[in-house]
Amino acid sequence: MKRSTDRILTTHVGSLPRPADLLDLLKRRQAGAPYDEGALARHVKEAVADVVRKQADTGIDVVTDGEMGKIGFLPYVNQRLTGFDAKAWAENQSYWTNSREALAFPDYYAWAARQAGSAGGTGTMRRVATGPIRYRGQEALKADIDNLKAALAEVEVEEAFMPSISVGNIADWQRNEYYETEDDYLYAIADAMHEEYQTIVDSGLLLQVDDPILATYYVQHPELGVPDVRKWAMTRVEALNHALRDIPREKVRYHTCYSINMGPRLYDMEAKDIVDIMLRVKAGAYSFEAANPRHEHEWRLWQDIALPENAVIIPGVITNSTNLIEHPDLVADRLMRFAQAVGRENVIAGADCGFASFATTLEIHDSVVWAKFQSLVEGANRATMRLWRGA
Repeated sequence: MKRSTDRILTTHVGSLPRPADLLDLLKRRQAGAPYDEGALARHVKEAVADVVRKQADTGIDVVTDGEMGKIGFLPYVNQRLTGFDAKAWAENQSYWTNSREALAFPDYYAWAARQAGSAGGTGTMRRVATGPIRYRGQEALKADIDNLKAALAEVEVEEAFMPSISVGNIADWQRNEYYETEDDYLYAIADAMHEEYQTIVDSGLLLQVDDPILATYYVQHPELGVPDVRKWAMTRVEALNHALRDIPREKVRYHTCYSINMGPRLYDMEAKDIVDIMLRVKAGAYSFEAANPRHEHEWRLWQDIALPENAVIIPGVITNSTNLIEHPDLVADRLMRFAQAVGRENVIAGADCGFASFATTLEIHDSVVWAKFQSLVEGANRATMRLWRGA
């Protein structure tokens, strides 16, 4: 994994808005409706080529496929893992139902649900484990890798990564009715996802493990205190590290965040209560939220944190929680703080979260996403001038 040796490198979290024609085909596949498989494959390949080119043209150094072929950063596993029954277990239920946030701000979340319409429901994507969990996504994963590598051949960038969902997120998103214990369930998922993780790294791409549930679990479970959530998190990190076995940590990026909740965010778990557990993940880079008003102040923590050997951080310096476009000087200021805390070579400029984590929902307009990326790149350039050129 490349480091910011002579300038601040730029990247983001992964998911990007899908083109309308591709989105229609993804929706049809997800709903079990008839669709043209050949047309979908062509649209995905074209969309990946286009989005990689746009990232390169914008100046993003470490790029990805935008998850063009996935219905979402998490439910794509429904096509890649055996053992999960197609029946949904959370029909028409918002992911935020019964969370600390929804209990504290019921009027806001009722209003937000009306604005979102049916987009807030996730029931048709959440399934039940009723048999042995095994990996079956070899063909789909190969297509994703081939599409990204073909697109990379046409551009000049520093590196590329491919996101893959974490063990803990799958275990929480789906429901277990097959395995006798929670550990059996977790490690069955870990063994299955190991194949996807290993294949991505073997292809020459960086692996990014998406794990928002690590930071989000606290707000989702008001019945639990911080010590309970920390214990829960340790178990999930151990299972994830089992899935990452034999994979060099310098080939792994780890991302956690507070999901795509554009709400009050009053009850987000504080970074001080989870960062030490995050750093136990066997990764070479750690991506986290640092640009929204609820978490920007937490950069101070990094003044006293010892990074794992040769690790880098990817703080969010642009956010998915507002359509406001960050000024490049603000981006540069944020990067300067982290560079002064952990060393300039240990910082890569990133984003808080993805910009279309579920293909069917779009919190930030496509045009605004790319304007935010332009500010990200320009802000990194300005931080570089200050850190390396003394300007």
